[in-house]
Amino acid sequence: MRISTASVIVAALSLGTPAWAQVQGTQPNASPQAQSDQPATIKTIQVVDVTELKPEVRSRVEAVIAKASDEDLRNLRGSIDASMEAVSALKAKGLSSAQVVAVNLSNGILTLFTKLA
Repeated sequence: MRISTASVIVAALSLGTPAWAQVQGTQPNASPQAQSDQPATIKTIQVVDVTELKPEVRSRVEAVIAKASDEDLRNLRGSIDASMEAVSALKAKGLSSAQVVAVNLSNGILTLFTKLA
């Protein structure tokens, strides 16, 4: 399963604290070794409601979400809809890509951040 990082909003969380945030069109400060032409392999998918995050983490994720354009969200949700595994994980929680506002892909774990209305 592949989700293009160029067309998604990424909010990277490490141990509950955002390490960096990226909105389409910006580049994180990463070492040359971390930047690769090969797509990341997704081993596990998690679905997390933004309201369940710790307040300090939630505020950082919401700051990234606020910078996202409607086109960014359409691209993000289109990428999710193209992945049967991601759609399945959302359906298992009674959700759809329409509720996804950000994603994180780290160490093979794809986290889909959702927000209801």
